Amino acid sequence: MKLITFVRRDCAAEEVGILRADRVLPLRELGWTYETMNDLILSSTPAERAAMAAAEGEGLALNDVRLLSPIPRPLQDVLCLGLNYADHAREAAGFSSSAFGVELAAPIFFSKRVNYSQGTGAPIPSHRDLTQQLDYENELAVVIGKDACNVSAEDAADYIFGYTILNDVSAREVQTRHKQWHFGKSLEGFCPMGPCLVTADEIAYPPALRISTTLNGKLMQDSCTDHLIHSIGEIIATLSRGMVLRAGSIIATGTPKGVLMGIEGAAFLQPGDVVVCSIEGIGDLENTIA
Repeated sequence: MKLITFVRRDCAAEEVGILRADRVLPLRELGWTYETMNDLILSSTPAERAAMAAAEGEGLALNDVRLLSPIPRPLQDVLCLGLNYADHAREAAGFSSSAFGVELAAPIFFSKRVNYSQGTGAPIPSHRDLTQQLDYENELAVVIGKDACNVSAEDAADYIFGYTILNDVSAREVQTRHKQWHFGKSLEGFCPMGPCLVTADEIAYPPALRISTTLNGKLMQDSCTDHLIHSIGEIIATLSRGMVLRAGSIIATGTPKGVLMGIEGAAFLQPGDVVVCSIEGIGDLENTIA
């Protein structure tokens, strides 16, 4: 099931719905009263979600709504994996060995502050007063469905609500200047997600999905999500051993090779550039640099 957060044309009220091809089924018209995606993740039961997946109705034409991020206001900072594809780790070390030339035996975790996540079609602010090295990172994001504490890697799949696409937008010189990554990853508008949240039952575990990015129509990233150095099961097991992963937590699992900092002579993102992050089975997250 593909779940979305949307607004109707000429209406500011956010709603949660189900995406079916070019139709949208608003949950409230189907009898469910979840006002936000966070409410649905925290409170819905497997039986309810099964009923939602089987629900039918005329709904709305996709052209009559505007998609927002499936989770516009995350409950906590997004948890991120750094250098979790081997080819990306090599290109990052080539850009800055002092910042990225690190041992990969254990997962590299950092957080990303997100006050508001915009959806597909929304702009990414360029923050030209702070950065001249704006970059994209296409990532498979895992959304936790129930509180996880001391979860084994073998049981991790049971705690996953679903998956979405997250563009971990980065200001590279800010990221490297501060010797840690939080600030350079956390400027306003640096966490677009979408176009939908696909429930875990729709995607075989562990996910082996094509992940690709185009910049102004040119293919830049092209890999598969089964190339992670540290698997989703390992990530959840490691984090839940020392903290409780609350339901609604979002984990960005890392990006493959092909970001701009890894391409010698490539220009960083400029206003007007169009970035499309795609993951098989989820869709396309398209944003223009403002």
